[in-house]
Amino acid sequence: MISVISDFYSRFRPGKKGNGQQQQKQQQPPAPAPRGGQNNGGGYNPPQPGIMPTSPTTARVAAKPLFLCKPFVTSQLVKGSFSTIVVLPKYVDQGEWLALNVFEFFDMLNRFYGVIQEFCTPRNCPSMSAGPGLDYSWLDANRKPLRLPAPTYIEYVLQWISNRINDETIFPTKAAPTATTSAVTGASSETWIGKDGGFPQQFQSTCKAIYKQMFRVFAHIYHTHFDKILHMSLEAHFNSLFVHFIHFSRNFELLEQRDVEPLRALIENFEEQGLFRESSSSRPAAQV
Repeated sequence: MISVISDFYSRFRPGKKGNGQQQQKQQQPPAPAPRGGQNNGGGYNPPQPGIMPTSPTTARVAAKPLFLCKPFVTSQLVKGSFSTIVVLPKYVDQGEWLALNVFEFFDMLNRFYGVIQEFCTPRNCPSMSAGPGLDYSWLDANRKPLRLPAPTYIEYVLQWISNRINDETIFPTKAAPTATTSAVTGASSETWIGKDGGFPQQFQSTCKAIYKQMFRVFAHIYHTHFDKILHMSLEAHFNSLFVHFIHFSRNFELLEQRDVEPLRALIENFEEQGLFRESSSSRPAAQV
């Protein structure tokens, strides 16, 4: 499914320099975000009783979100369950599978942001809004929350994720030492996800931190820019990517329940459609 979306976007708006990853390198965050799962670069401001006057969604408070309306909510590239494309393949290290999928999701989300980036401006999106009265904040080096315009916040997030994916100590590209070599060098007997593939002990927590930040970008696009997605007839592609993203997170426990609250209604709708249903072919076979 990822290859289908990739092929589509390789032909979409050729030559336009709208990729978020290209522009985000021009501006660095005011301070590096915490590593791993500590607070991973952002804060969460829960919904307040009243609506923030500057929220771009204030005018639509009484209306049902566009992404929950039919036929848009039922528009996907793949019909049926996504289970078969998220299960860990036989004989593949779980760390390698996590690394591959995190990179692919990041790449595709970056492409989608590049498509709507010209509409996501400080004037249109003065805060990182993810629904009425809900805004995300960025934490500086002193852990002080900063209320940033959405494009600035997203650029910081994309750069923050890119730095970690390109860090060889977190996402190694070289083969891990063999078991024999590890025994000779006195390697620890402690185990963790990705150890056999050469991934560090904090690898899983780093993936969770990355996943949380990617979800926030999804939430902002759905709540604030879904009309642009519809205008370009990309709702099936975007919905399919998000279903795949959520199904993968469920399989490998990458998101907490409170993390998905801004899009809980959408996720529940997808669940009712049977998009997360486990199929017999998706159950991992016993490895001999």
